[in-house]
Amino acid sequence: MVAADGTRASTPTLRRQDPSETAPVELETRLVSSVELNKRLHRHRTSFTAPVTEPTIVLSEKPSTVTLRGSDTDSHKGIAYLAKGDDVESAPSFPDSLPMSEEKEDSMTCAISAEQNVAQSRKMKIHFATLFFAEFMNGWNDGIIGPLLPVIQAYYGINFATVSLIFIFNTVGYLSGAFANVYLTDRFGFGKILVFGSMCQLAGYIILAPVGPFPLMCLAFVLIGLGLSLQNAHCNGYVGSSRENASTKMNLLHATYGFGALVSPFVATQLAQPKHLAINYYILVGLYVFNTLLLLVVFRGRRQTEIKAEEGELEQRSDPKVVQTNKYKEIFRIREVHFLAIWALIYIGTEVTIGGWTVTYIQRERNGNSSAGYISSGFFGGLMMGRILLLWLNRKIGECRVFFLYAIIAILLEVTVWAVPSLVENAVAVAFVGLVLGPMYPIMMNHASSILPHWLFTGCVGYIASIGQTGSAVLPFLTGLLASKFGIVSLQPFIVSMMSALIVIWAVIPTRARYPGSPSSSTTLA
Repeated sequence: MVAADGTRASTPTLRRQDPSETAPVELETRLVSSVELNKRLHRHRTSFTAPVTEPTIVLSEKPSTVTLRGSDTDSHKGIAYLAKGDDVESAPSFPDSLPMSEEKEDSMTCAISAEQNVAQSRKMKIHFATLFFAEFMNGWNDGIIGPLLPVIQAYYGINFATVSLIFIFNTVGYLSGAFANVYLTDRFGFGKILVFGSMCQLAGYIILAPVGPFPLMCLAFVLIGLGLSLQNAHCNGYVGSSRENASTKMNLLHATYGFGALVSPFVATQLAQPKHLAINYYILVGLYVFNTLLLLVVFRGRRQTEIKAEEGELEQRSDPKVVQTNKYKEIFRIREVHFLAIWALIYIGTEVTIGGWTVTYIQRERNGNSSAGYISSGFFGGLMMGRILLLWLNRKIGECRVFFLYAIIAILLEVTVWAVPSLVENAVAVAFVGLVLGPMYPIMMNHASSILPHWLFTGCVGYIASIGQTGSAVLPFLTGLLASKFGIVSLQPFIVSMMSALIVIWAVIPTRARYPGSPSSSTTLA
Protein backbone atom coordinates (compact mmCIF):
# COMPACT_ATOMS: atom_id res chain seq x y z
CA MET A 1 0.00 0.00 0.00
CA VAL A 2 1.43 3.42 -0.96
CA ALA A 3 0.82 6.52 1.13
CA ALA A 4 0.24 9.99 -0.25
CA ASP A 5 3.93 11.02 0.11
CA GLY A 6 5.16 8.11 -1.97
CA THR A 7 6.42 5.95 0.86
CA ARG A 8 5.30 2.35 0.94
CA ALA A 9 3.16 1.26 3.84
CA SER A 10 3.42 -2.28 5.01
CA THR A 11 0.76 -4.72 3.83
CA PRO A 12 -1.82 -5.66 6.47
CA THR A 13 -1.39 -9.14 7.84
CA LEU A 14 -4.19 -11.50 8.75
CA ARG A 15 -4.35 -13.44 12.00
CA ARG A 16 -6.97 -14.61 14.51
CA GLN A 17 -7.48 -12.85 17.81
CA ASP A 18 -6.04 -14.51 20.91
CA PRO A 19 -8.78 -14.50 23.58
CA SER A 20 -6.13 -13.63 26.22
CA GLU A 21 -5.18 -10.41 24.49
CA THR A 22 -6.63 -7.06 25.41
CA ALA A 23 -9.86 -6.49 23.57
CA PRO A 24 -9.13 -4.49 20.39
CA VAL A 25 -11.17 -1.69 18.98
CA GLU A 26 -14.14 -3.34 17.24
CA LEU A 27 -16.00 -1.94 14.29
CA GLU A 28 -19.60 -2.92 13.85
CA THR A 29 -19.99 -4.57 10.48
CA ARG A 30 -22.74 -3.69 8.08
CA LEU A 31 -23.51 -4.42 4.47
CA VAL A 32 -22.32 -1.63 2.17
CA SER A 33 -21.86 -1.38 -1.56
CA SER A 34 -18.47 -1.86 -3.19
CA VAL A 35 -18.65 1.73 -4.43
CA GLU A 36 -18.88 3.04 -0.86
CA LEU A 37 -15.91 0.89 0.12
CA ASN A 38 -13.92 2.25 -2.81
CA LYS A 39 -14.69 5.85 -1.89
CA ARG A 40 -13.71 5.34 1.74
CA LEU A 41 -10.51 3.59 0.75
CA HIS A 42 -9.71 6.38 -1.72
CA ARG A 43 -10.18 9.05 0.97
CA HIS A 44 -7.88 7.27 3.37
CA ARG A 45 -5.24 6.71 0.69
CA THR A 46 -5.01 10.43 0.01
CA SER A 47 -4.90 11.21 3.74
CA PHE A 48 -1.78 9.12 4.51
CA THR A 49 1.17 11.54 4.97
CA ALA A 50 3.75 9.27 6.60
CA PRO A 51 4.72 5.64 6.71
CA VAL A 52 2.43 3.71 8.92
CA THR A 53 3.13 0.78 11.12
CA GLU A 54 1.88 -2.59 10.01
CA PRO A 55 -1.79 -2.88 10.90
CA THR A 56 -3.19 -6.25 11.80
CA ILE A 57 -6.69 -7.33 10.75
CA VAL A 58 -8.03 -9.29 13.69
CA LEU A 59 -10.90 -11.71 13.18
CA SER A 60 -12.96 -11.72 16.36
CA GLU A 61 -14.56 -14.94 17.54
CA LYS A 62 -17.84 -13.19 16.82
CA PRO A 63 -18.66 -13.79 13.16
CA SER A 64 -20.31 -10.37 12.93
CA THR A 65 -17.22 -8.22 13.73
CA VAL A 66 -13.86 -7.45 12.14
CA THR A 67 -11.28 -5.38 14.05
CA LEU A 68 -7.96 -3.65 13.42
CA ARG A 69 -4.95 -3.47 15.71
CA GLY A 70 -1.97 -1.22 15.24
CA SER A 71 -0.69 2.26 16.03
CA ASP A 72 -2.64 3.67 13.12
CA THR A 73 -5.83 1.70 13.60
CA ASP A 74 -8.05 4.72 13.40
CA SER A 75 -6.67 5.72 10.02
CA HIS A 76 -7.69 2.33 8.59
CA LYS A 77 -11.29 2.28 9.64
CA GLY A 78 -12.33 2.75 6.06
CA ILE A 79 -11.03 -0.64 4.97
CA ALA A 80 -12.44 -2.63 7.88
CA TYR A 81 -16.03 -2.77 6.66
CA LEU A 82 -17.05 -6.23 5.48
CA ALA A 83 -20.40 -7.85 4.87
CA LYS A 84 -21.62 -9.71 7.93
CA GLY A 85 -20.26 -13.25 7.95
CA ASP A 86 -17.93 -12.68 4.95
CA ASP A 87 -14.47 -14.21 4.95
CA VAL A 88 -11.62 -11.70 4.62
CA GLU A 89 -9.87 -13.82 2.01
CA SER A 90 -12.94 -13.68 -0.23
CA ALA A 91 -13.58 -9.96 0.21
CA PRO A 92 -13.74 -7.96 -3.05
CA SER A 93 -10.75 -6.01 -4.33
CA PHE A 94 -10.98 -2.23 -4.50
CA PRO A 95 -9.82 -0.58 -7.71
CA ASP A 96 -8.72 3.05 -7.65
CA SER A 97 -11.27 4.15 -10.21
CA LEU A 98 -14.84 4.93 -9.20
CA PRO A 99 -17.30 3.83 -11.89
CA MET A 100 -20.24 5.93 -10.67
CA SER A 101 -21.35 8.14 -7.85
CA GLU A 102 -22.72 6.70 -4.61
CA GLU A 103 -26.08 8.39 -5.14
CA LYS A 104 -26.48 6.89 -8.61
CA GLU A 105 -25.54 3.42 -7.35
CA ASP A 106 -28.07 3.60 -4.50
CA SER A 107 -30.87 4.82 -6.75
CA MET A 108 -30.21 2.05 -9.27
CA THR A 109 -30.22 -0.56 -6.49
CA CYS A 110 -33.55 0.72 -5.19
CA ALA A 111 -35.04 0.73 -8.69
CA ILE A 112 -33.97 -2.86 -9.39
CA SER A 113 -35.24 -4.01 -6.00
CA ALA A 114 -38.65 -2.42 -6.57
CA GLU A 115 -38.95 -4.00 -10.01
CA GLN A 116 -38.01 -7.40 -8.62
CA ASN A 117 -40.56 -7.11 -5.85
CA VAL A 118 -43.32 -6.28 -8.32
CA ALA A 119 -42.31 -9.18 -10.60
CA GLN A 120 -42.15 -11.64 -7.72
CA SER A 121 -45.51 -10.51 -6.38
CA ARG A 122 -47.10 -10.89 -9.82
CA LYS A 123 -45.68 -14.40 -10.27
CA MET A 124 -46.85 -15.42 -6.80
CA LYS A 125 -50.40 -14.26 -7.57
CA ILE A 126 -50.39 -16.19 -10.85
CA HIS A 127 -49.17 -19.35 -9.12
CA PHE A 128 -51.78 -19.11 -6.37
CA ALA A 129 -54.58 -18.31 -8.80
CA THR A 130 -53.68 -21.44 -10.80
CA LEU A 131 -53.75 -23.62 -7.68
CA PHE A 132 -57.02 -22.03 -6.62
CA PHE A 133 -58.57 -22.99 -9.95
CA ALA A 134 -57.32 -26.58 -9.55
CA GLU A 135 -58.96 -26.67 -6.11
CA PHE A 136 -62.11 -25.14 -7.60
CA MET A 137 -62.25 -28.09 -10.01
CA ASN A 138 -61.81 -30.53 -7.12
CA GLY A 139 -64.80 -28.89 -5.46
CA TRP A 140 -66.78 -29.17 -8.69
CA ASN A 141 -66.01 -32.90 -8.79
CA ASP A 142 -67.28 -33.46 -5.24
CA GLY A 143 -70.27 -31.14 -5.54
CA ILE A 144 -71.67 -32.86 -8.61
CA ILE A 145 -72.03 -36.25 -6.90
CA GLY A 146 -75.15 -35.40 -4.89
CA PRO A 147 -77.46 -34.39 -7.75
CA LEU A 148 -76.14 -37.19 -10.00
CA LEU A 149 -76.52 -40.14 -7.61
CA PRO A 150 -80.29 -40.52 -8.15
CA VAL A 151 -79.76 -40.05 -11.89
CA ILE A 152 -77.09 -42.77 -12.01
CA GLN A 153 -79.36 -45.11 -10.06
CA ALA A 154 -82.24 -44.49 -12.46
CA TYR A 155 -80.06 -44.78 -15.59
CA TYR A 156 -78.53 -48.14 -14.64
CA GLY A 157 -81.45 -49.45 -12.54
CA ILE A 158 -79.29 -50.24 -9.49
CA ASN A 159 -79.80 -50.00 -5.72
CA PHE A 160 -77.97 -48.02 -3.02
CA ALA A 161 -75.31 -50.67 -2.38
CA THR A 162 -74.44 -51.08 -6.07
CA VAL A 163 -74.23 -47.37 -6.83
CA SER A 164 -71.96 -47.01 -3.79
CA LEU A 165 -69.33 -49.12 -5.60
CA ILE A 166 -68.20 -45.99 -7.43
CA PHE A 167 -67.00 -44.71 -4.05
CA ILE A 168 -65.02 -47.91 -3.42
CA PHE A 169 -63.22 -47.60 -6.74
CA ASN A 170 -62.69 -43.92 -6.04
CA THR A 171 -61.01 -44.97 -2.78
CA VAL A 172 -58.58 -47.19 -4.71
CA GLY A 173 -57.50 -44.12 -6.67
CA TYR A 174 -57.18 -41.96 -3.56
CA LEU A 175 -55.07 -44.50 -1.70
CA SER A 176 -52.85 -45.04 -4.73
CA GLY A 177 -52.20 -41.31 -4.84
CA ALA A 178 -51.59 -41.13 -1.08
CA PHE A 179 -48.83 -43.74 -1.08
CA ALA A 180 -47.28 -42.85 -4.44
CA ASN A 181 -47.21 -39.10 -3.89
CA VAL A 182 -43.91 -38.86 -1.99
CA TYR A 183 -42.03 -41.08 -4.46
CA LEU A 184 -43.51 -39.41 -7.53
CA THR A 185 -42.76 -35.94 -6.18
CA ASP A 186 -39.12 -36.78 -5.39
CA ARG A 187 -38.75 -38.44 -8.78
CA PHE A 188 -40.51 -35.97 -11.07
CA GLY A 189 -41.24 -32.81 -9.08
CA PHE A 190 -44.19 -30.62 -8.16
CA GLY A 191 -45.07 -29.24 -11.61
CA LYS A 192 -45.06 -32.55 -13.48
CA ILE A 193 -47.15 -34.35 -10.84
CA LEU A 194 -49.79 -31.60 -10.86
CA VAL A 195 -50.16 -31.96 -14.63
CA PHE A 196 -50.19 -35.75 -14.35
CA GLY A 197 -52.97 -35.58 -11.75
CA SER A 198 -55.06 -33.32 -13.94
CA MET A 199 -54.54 -35.62 -16.93
CA CYS A 200 -55.72 -38.62 -14.85
CA GLN A 201 -58.95 -36.81 -14.05
CA LEU A 202 -59.33 -35.75 -17.67
CA ALA A 203 -58.92 -39.38 -18.80
CA GLY A 204 -61.54 -40.47 -16.25
CA TYR A 205 -64.13 -38.01 -17.52
CA ILE A 206 -63.40 -38.93 -21.15
CA ILE A 207 -64.26 -42.54 -20.20
CA LEU A 208 -67.46 -41.40 -18.44
CA ALA A 209 -68.66 -39.09 -21.23
CA PRO A 210 -70.17 -41.80 -23.51
CA VAL A 211 -72.02 -43.24 -20.45
CA GLY A 212 -70.85 -46.80 -21.04
CA PRO A 213 -71.44 -49.88 -18.87
CA PHE A 214 -71.41 -49.43 -15.09
CA PRO A 215 -68.11 -51.39 -14.63
CA LEU A 216 -66.46 -48.91 -17.00
CA MET A 217 -67.78 -46.06 -14.84
CA CYS A 218 -66.15 -47.69 -11.80
CA LEU A 219 -62.80 -47.89 -13.64
CA ALA A 220 -63.07 -44.19 -14.52
CA PHE A 221 -63.52 -43.31 -10.85
CA VAL A 222 -60.17 -44.97 -10.05
CA LEU A 223 -58.43 -42.51 -12.37
CA ILE A 224 -60.46 -39.60 -11.03
CA GLY A 225 -59.55 -40.53 -7.45
CA LEU A 226 -55.84 -40.82 -8.30
CA GLY A 227 -55.74 -37.46 -10.06
CA LEU A 228 -57.72 -35.65 -7.41
CA SER A 229 -55.54 -37.11 -4.64
CA LEU A 230 -52.29 -35.89 -6.24
CA GLN A 231 -53.60 -32.42 -7.04
CA ASN A 232 -55.15 -31.93 -3.62
CA ALA A 233 -51.94 -33.00 -1.89
CA HIS A 234 -49.77 -30.56 -3.81
CA CYS A 235 -52.19 -27.64 -3.58
CA ASN A 236 -52.31 -28.01 0.21
CA GLY A 237 -48.57 -28.60 0.52
CA TYR A 238 -47.66 -25.57 -1.58
CA VAL A 239 -50.02 -23.16 0.15
CA GLY A 240 -49.31 -24.54 3.62
CA SER A 241 -45.55 -23.99 3.20
CA SER A 242 -46.01 -20.26 2.56
CA ARG A 243 -43.86 -18.00 4.73
CA GLU A 244 -46.46 -15.22 5.00
CA ASN A 245 -50.20 -15.32 5.70
CA ALA A 246 -50.36 -19.11 5.36
CA SER A 247 -53.55 -19.29 7.43
CA THR A 248 -55.41 -16.79 5.25
CA LYS A 249 -54.16 -18.38 2.03
CA MET A 250 -55.21 -21.83 3.22
CA ASN A 251 -58.71 -20.58 4.00
CA LEU A 252 -58.97 -18.94 0.57
CA LEU A 253 -57.74 -22.11 -1.13
CA HIS A 254 -60.48 -24.16 0.48
CA ALA A 255 -63.02 -21.40 -0.08
CA THR A 256 -62.42 -21.88 -3.82
CA TYR A 257 -63.07 -25.60 -3.27
CA GLY A 258 -66.38 -24.64 -1.66
CA PHE A 259 -67.15 -22.30 -4.54
CA GLY A 260 -66.64 -25.11 -7.06
CA ALA A 261 -68.87 -27.40 -5.01
CA LEU A 262 -71.43 -24.58 -4.85
CA VAL A 263 -71.56 -23.96 -8.59
CA SER A 264 -71.58 -27.56 -9.85
CA PRO A 265 -74.91 -28.65 -8.25
CA PHE A 266 -76.65 -25.75 -10.00
CA VAL A 267 -75.36 -27.06 -13.33
CA ALA A 268 -76.02 -30.73 -12.50
CA THR A 269 -79.53 -30.08 -11.19
CA GLN A 270 -80.50 -28.47 -14.49
CA LEU A 271 -79.30 -31.64 -16.21
CA ALA A 272 -80.62 -34.10 -13.59
CA GLN A 273 -82.20 -36.49 -16.07
CA PRO A 274 -80.83 -39.81 -17.36
CA LYS A 275 -80.83 -38.57 -20.96
CA HIS A 276 -78.64 -35.58 -19.98
CA LEU A 277 -76.14 -37.53 -17.88
CA ALA A 278 -73.44 -37.41 -20.57
CA ILE A 279 -73.61 -33.59 -20.81
CA ASN A 280 -72.33 -33.25 -17.24
CA TYR A 281 -69.23 -35.25 -18.10
CA TYR A 282 -68.58 -33.39 -21.36
CA ILE A 283 -68.59 -30.15 -19.36
CA LEU A 284 -66.01 -31.64 -17.03
CA VAL A 285 -63.87 -32.78 -19.97
CA GLY A 286 -63.73 -29.21 -21.26
CA LEU A 287 -62.91 -27.77 -17.83
CA TYR A 288 -60.12 -30.27 -17.20
CA VAL A 289 -58.57 -29.65 -20.61
CA PHE A 290 -58.28 -26.00 -19.56
CA ASN A 291 -56.99 -26.94 -16.09
CA THR A 292 -54.30 -29.20 -17.54
CA LEU A 293 -53.08 -26.57 -19.98
CA LEU A 294 -53.08 -23.92 -17.25
CA LEU A 295 -50.95 -26.04 -14.91
CA LEU A 296 -48.58 -26.88 -17.76
CA VAL A 297 -48.09 -23.27 -18.88
CA VAL A 298 -47.79 -21.71 -15.42
CA PHE A 299 -45.56 -24.22 -13.63
CA ARG A 300 -43.77 -25.67 -16.70
CA GLY A 301 -43.02 -28.94 -14.92
CA ARG A 302 -40.66 -27.32 -12.39
CA ARG A 303 -40.01 -28.34 -8.83
CA GLN A 304 -41.54 -26.50 -5.90
CA THR A 305 -38.19 -25.08 -4.75
CA GLU A 306 -37.64 -23.44 -8.15
CA ILE A 307 -41.12 -21.91 -8.17
CA LYS A 308 -40.80 -20.65 -4.59
CA ALA A 309 -37.43 -19.08 -5.46
CA GLU A 310 -39.06 -17.32 -8.40
CA GLU A 311 -41.49 -15.78 -5.91
CA GLY A 312 -38.58 -14.66 -3.72
CA GLU A 313 -39.57 -17.17 -1.06
CA LEU A 314 -36.81 -19.67 -0.42
CA GLU A 315 -37.78 -22.88 1.34
CA GLN A 316 -36.05 -24.08 4.47
CA ARG A 317 -33.34 -26.65 3.93
CA SER A 318 -34.00 -30.28 4.58
CA ASP A 319 -32.58 -31.94 7.66
CA PRO A 320 -29.43 -33.75 6.46
CA LYS A 321 -30.39 -36.85 8.47
CA VAL A 322 -33.69 -37.08 6.59
CA VAL A 323 -32.08 -36.68 3.18
CA GLN A 324 -30.08 -39.84 3.81
CA THR A 325 -33.02 -41.89 5.07
CA ASN A 326 -36.30 -43.20 3.72
CA LYS A 327 -38.90 -40.41 3.64
CA TYR A 328 -41.78 -42.85 3.98
CA LYS A 329 -40.19 -44.28 7.13
CA GLU A 330 -39.68 -40.81 8.61
CA ILE A 331 -43.25 -39.70 7.84
CA PHE A 332 -44.89 -42.87 9.16
CA ARG A 333 -42.93 -42.62 12.42
CA ILE A 334 -44.62 -39.29 13.25
CA ARG A 335 -47.63 -40.00 15.45
CA GLU A 336 -49.32 -36.67 14.70
CA VAL A 337 -49.45 -37.44 10.98
CA HIS A 338 -51.68 -40.46 11.57
CA PHE A 339 -54.03 -38.60 13.93
CA LEU A 340 -54.38 -35.79 11.41
CA ALA A 341 -54.89 -38.23 8.52
CA ILE A 342 -57.69 -40.08 10.36
CA TRP A 343 -59.27 -36.77 11.29
CA ALA A 344 -59.10 -35.60 7.66
CA LEU A 345 -60.60 -38.88 6.44
CA ILE A 346 -63.63 -38.52 8.71
CA TYR A 347 -64.03 -34.80 8.02
CA ILE A 348 -63.90 -35.01 4.23
CA GLY A 349 -66.06 -38.12 4.27
CA THR A 350 -68.66 -36.35 6.40
CA GLU A 351 -68.53 -33.30 4.16
CA VAL A 352 -69.06 -35.28 0.95
CA THR A 353 -71.67 -37.53 2.57
CA ILE A 354 -73.75 -34.51 3.57
CA GLY A 355 -73.35 -32.88 0.16
CA GLY A 356 -74.05 -36.13 -1.68
CA TRP A 357 -76.64 -38.16 0.24
CA THR A 358 -78.67 -35.28 1.69
CA VAL A 359 -80.34 -34.76 -1.69
CA THR A 360 -81.55 -38.37 -1.65
CA TYR A 361 -82.60 -38.02 2.00
CA ILE A 362 -84.69 -34.92 1.26
CA GLN A 363 -86.33 -36.56 -1.74
CA ARG A 364 -87.22 -39.78 0.12
CA GLU A 365 -87.97 -38.52 3.66
CA ARG A 366 -89.22 -34.96 3.01
CA ASN A 367 -90.95 -35.59 -0.34
CA GLY A 368 -88.65 -33.29 -2.26
CA ASN A 369 -88.35 -33.27 -6.05
CA SER A 370 -85.40 -32.89 -8.40
CA SER A 371 -84.95 -29.30 -7.16
CA ALA A 372 -83.64 -30.79 -3.92
CA GLY A 373 -80.26 -30.68 -5.66
CA TYR A 374 -80.10 -27.01 -4.75
CA ILE A 375 -79.86 -28.00 -1.07
CA SER A 376 -76.46 -29.46 -1.92
CA SER A 377 -75.49 -26.06 -3.35
CA GLY A 378 -76.68 -24.42 -0.14
CA PHE A 379 -74.43 -26.70 1.91
CA PHE A 380 -71.33 -26.05 -0.18
CA GLY A 381 -72.18 -22.36 -0.36
CA GLY A 382 -72.16 -22.29 3.44
CA LEU A 383 -68.86 -24.18 3.37
CA MET A 384 -67.32 -21.51 1.15
CA MET A 385 -68.66 -18.58 3.18
CA GLY A 386 -67.55 -20.11 6.49
CA ARG A 387 -63.94 -20.24 5.28
CA ILE A 388 -64.00 -16.53 4.55
CA LEU A 389 -66.46 -14.91 6.96
CA LEU A 390 -65.32 -16.74 10.09
CA LEU A 391 -61.61 -15.93 9.77
CA TRP A 392 -61.95 -13.16 12.36
CA LEU A 393 -63.58 -15.53 14.86
CA ASN A 394 -60.81 -18.09 14.35
CA ARG A 395 -58.21 -15.47 15.26
CA LYS A 396 -60.20 -14.06 18.16
CA ILE A 397 -60.90 -17.33 19.97
CA GLY A 398 -57.94 -19.33 18.70
CA GLU A 399 -58.06 -21.98 15.99
CA CYS A 400 -57.66 -24.98 18.28
CA ARG A 401 -60.43 -23.85 20.65
CA VAL A 402 -62.89 -22.53 18.08
CA PHE A 403 -63.01 -25.96 16.44
CA PHE A 404 -64.91 -27.38 19.41
CA LEU A 405 -67.48 -24.57 19.16
CA TYR A 406 -68.03 -25.24 15.45
CA ALA A 407 -68.35 -29.00 15.97
CA ILE A 408 -70.97 -28.68 18.72
CA ILE A 409 -73.04 -26.24 16.65
CA ALA A 410 -72.84 -28.56 13.61
CA ILE A 411 -74.06 -31.54 15.67
CA LEU A 412 -77.01 -29.56 17.04
CA LEU A 413 -78.01 -28.40 13.55
CA GLU A 414 -77.74 -31.92 12.14
CA VAL A 415 -80.00 -33.20 14.94
CA THR A 416 -82.68 -30.73 13.78
CA VAL A 417 -82.44 -32.15 10.25
CA TRP A 418 -82.91 -35.57 11.80
CA ALA A 419 -85.82 -34.64 14.10
CA VAL A 420 -87.75 -31.81 12.37
CA PRO A 421 -89.87 -33.04 9.40
CA SER A 422 -89.73 -29.77 7.47
CA LEU A 423 -88.12 -29.44 4.07
CA VAL A 424 -87.50 -25.70 4.49
CA GLU A 425 -86.01 -26.06 7.98
CA ASN A 426 -83.83 -28.92 6.81
CA ALA A 427 -82.54 -26.92 3.84
CA VAL A 428 -81.65 -23.93 6.06
CA ALA A 429 -80.05 -26.14 8.72
CA VAL A 430 -77.91 -27.95 6.13
CA ALA A 431 -76.64 -24.60 4.81
CA PHE A 432 -75.62 -23.54 8.34
CA VAL A 433 -73.96 -26.90 8.91
CA GLY A 434 -71.82 -26.07 5.89
CA LEU A 435 -71.05 -22.65 7.37
CA VAL A 436 -69.59 -24.05 10.60
CA LEU A 437 -67.95 -27.07 8.97
CA GLY A 438 -66.19 -24.83 6.45
CA PRO A 439 -63.34 -23.48 8.62
CA MET A 440 -62.47 -26.87 10.13
CA TYR A 441 -60.31 -28.28 7.34
CA PRO A 442 -58.17 -25.13 6.85
CA ILE A 443 -57.76 -25.00 10.65
CA MET A 444 -56.46 -28.57 10.59
CA MET A 445 -53.99 -27.79 7.79
CA ASN A 446 -52.76 -24.66 9.57
CA HIS A 447 -52.31 -26.64 12.75
CA ALA A 448 -50.40 -29.33 10.83
CA SER A 449 -47.97 -26.68 9.59
CA SER A 450 -47.28 -25.75 13.21
CA ILE A 451 -46.65 -29.17 14.73
CA LEU A 452 -45.01 -31.14 11.90
CA PRO A 453 -41.28 -30.97 11.02
CA HIS A 454 -40.69 -28.42 8.28
CA TRP A 455 -38.29 -30.65 6.36
CA LEU A 456 -41.05 -33.24 5.85
CA PHE A 457 -43.99 -30.86 5.69
CA THR A 458 -44.92 -31.24 2.00
CA GLY A 459 -44.71 -35.04 2.19
CA CYS A 460 -46.71 -35.13 5.42
CA VAL A 461 -49.42 -32.82 4.12
CA GLY A 462 -49.61 -34.78 0.89
CA TYR A 463 -50.14 -37.98 2.85
CA ILE A 464 -52.73 -36.36 5.15
CA ALA A 465 -54.65 -34.79 2.27
CA SER A 466 -54.60 -37.97 0.19
CA ILE A 467 -55.69 -40.24 3.04
CA GLY A 468 -58.31 -37.65 3.95
CA GLN A 469 -59.58 -37.69 0.41
CA THR A 470 -60.31 -41.40 0.70
CA GLY A 471 -62.95 -40.39 3.21
CA SER A 472 -64.94 -38.84 0.38
CA ALA A 473 -65.32 -42.38 -0.94
CA VAL A 474 -65.31 -44.57 2.19
CA LEU A 475 -67.98 -42.78 4.23
CA PRO A 476 -70.43 -42.29 1.33
CA PHE A 477 -70.01 -46.00 0.57
CA LEU A 478 -70.80 -46.93 4.17
CA THR A 479 -73.80 -44.61 3.99
CA GLY A 480 -75.01 -46.53 0.93
CA LEU A 481 -74.66 -49.86 2.73
CA LEU A 482 -76.57 -48.53 5.75
CA ALA A 483 -79.27 -47.09 3.49
CA SER A 484 -79.67 -50.46 1.77
CA LYS A 485 -80.22 -52.21 5.09
CA PHE A 486 -81.97 -49.61 7.27
CA GLY A 487 -83.17 -47.04 4.75
CA ILE A 488 -81.91 -43.53 4.01
CA VAL A 489 -83.21 -42.45 7.44
CA SER A 490 -79.94 -43.86 8.83
CA LEU A 491 -78.05 -40.95 7.24
CA GLN A 492 -78.50 -38.44 10.09
CA PRO A 493 -77.42 -40.62 13.04
CA PHE A 494 -74.40 -41.71 10.99
CA ILE A 495 -73.39 -38.08 10.33
CA VAL A 496 -73.86 -37.12 13.99
CA SER A 497 -71.63 -40.01 15.08
CA MET A 498 -68.91 -38.99 12.62
CA MET A 499 -68.98 -35.39 13.88
CA SER A 500 -68.63 -36.66 17.44
CA ALA A 501 -65.62 -38.71 16.37
CA LEU A 502 -64.01 -35.54 14.99
CA ILE A 503 -64.21 -33.93 18.43
CA VAL A 504 -62.60 -36.93 20.13
CA ILE A 505 -59.70 -37.14 17.66
CA TRP A 506 -59.09 -33.38 17.73
CA ALA A 507 -58.83 -33.53 21.53
CA VAL A 508 -55.88 -35.97 21.37
CA ILE A 509 -53.92 -34.13 18.66
CA PRO A 510 -50.98 -32.26 20.27
CA THR A 511 -51.27 -28.48 20.40
CA ARG A 512 -47.52 -27.81 20.58
CA ALA A 513 -44.79 -28.66 18.12
CA ARG A 514 -42.38 -31.45 19.06
CA TYR A 515 -40.07 -30.61 16.15
CA PRO A 516 -37.84 -27.57 15.52
CA GLY A 517 -38.92 -25.11 12.86
CA SER A 518 -42.19 -24.56 11.08
CA PRO A 519 -42.93 -23.69 7.45
CA SER A 520 -45.75 -21.41 8.47
CA SER A 521 -44.69 -18.43 10.54
CA SER A 522 -48.16 -16.91 10.53
CA THR A 523 -50.09 -19.78 12.11
CA THR A 524 -51.74 -18.89 15.39
CA LEU A 525 -52.03 -21.60 18.00
CA ALA A 526 -54.32 -21.37 20.99
